Amino acid sequence: MDVRPYTTADAEDLWQLKRGFELGLGAGTGGEEKQAKYEAKLTDEYRSKWLAWVDDCVADDERCVTVAVDDGGEEGQLVGYVFVLPASMAFIWDAAVLNEVYVAPDYRGTGVADDLMESALALARDMELPLDRLVLDVDRENDRAQAFYDRYGFEHWGELVARDL
Repeated sequence: MDVRPYTTADAEDLWQLKRGFELGLGAGTGGEEKQAKYEAKLTDEYRSKWLAWVDDCVADDERCVTVAVDDGGEEGQLVGYVFVLPASMAFIWDAAVLNEVYVAPDYRGTGVADDLMESALALARDMELPLDRLVLDVDRENDRAQAFYDRYGFEHWGELVARDL
């Protein structure tokens, strides 16, 4: 397994992983209505805007998006990614923000998530931050993710609330 910074050549594979991330959120943590909302947003326009945002973040710091590549095949396949917002966005929470981490289902439990988390922590430690913290949003119904973050010492620090617009 190779863990390295994302490049634009990875865009299509990264988008497929992003789709898995979004569809997994909708399917696993909130019923059919939530699943339908997450699925509906994954349009071509959203894809273009999201990949452009990824490029902007990576231009700020190439380590913001780190990918895991299964280098056992002919053309290494992306099997996971972690996305930490660049330091220029640290004032959102006065901390480093772990925006997304995702591992393809066939690679869960293989250590890929650990490799990605170590990359995220290394990046966060290198940032100049108002608070020396790495924060993230995790659905309380996502027991697997909760257990993973618990292993890394994450603790509840407030609670994110939301409402429809």
